[in-house]
Amino acid sequence: MNILVCDDDKEIVEAIDIYLQNEGYKVFKAYNGIEALNIIKEVEIHLIIIDIMMPVMDGLRATIKVRENKNIPVIMLSAKTQDTDKIMGLKMGADDYITKPFNPLELIARVKSQLRRYTTLGGIETKNNLLKTGGLIIDDDYKKVTVDGKEVKLTPIQYKILILLVKNVGRVFSIQQIYEQVWGETAYNPENTVAVHIRKIREQIEINTREPKYLKVVWGIGYKVEKIK
Repeated sequence: MNILVCDDDKEIVEAIDIYLQNEGYKVFKAYNGIEALNIIKEVEIHLIIIDIMMPVMDGLRATIKVRENKNIPVIMLSAKTQDTDKIMGLKMGADDYITKPFNPLELIARVKSQLRRYTTLGGIETKNNLLKTGGLIIDDDYKKVTVDGKEVKLTPIQYKILILLVKNVGRVFSIQQIYEQVWGETAYNPENTVAVHIRKIREQIEINTREPKYLKVVWGIGYKVEKIK
């Protein structure tokens, strides 16, 4: 899952990054509220850890902006220990509050607690129509495809090809089978048509199209999507 860490103290950001990566989370870093909001626009974030006092835009104002259209869990960080500051943070939309310096084990415990709550209330991990292999996730309810948290754009035909392969992850489909199931008709010599769409899909979901991680060719047979944990 993707966690955004925002603090103007880079040493704190780096330390939290290490703790979270050791737990298997993918971390995105920001150093003020504006940077945090820009990342949220581009990446699907599942939890935010944000400092209150920062230049450009502080954590309180950033949280208010987040809450305008998202219910992502927010954990606030601050050196302040007064109850009034905690109450203010919670009123602005934060879900939890940790004072600095903090115990790394306590931080991880709170992160896991908030993510459990989020997924229980309808986060991405609990959707029935969510398909996943490695960092490739398809939300079939919203026809949305993300790779490592970043949304990619596919045409309707490209989407149908990809979801066919991901629903049957590991299974090899011939070009003829792909064409018949996606286009709903029998075709003669559909190789070029399917190959063009496969190439376009790879351009969207693969880092290196010459060495694809997900959508692979099985020479002489067809294509498959690799099963990745």
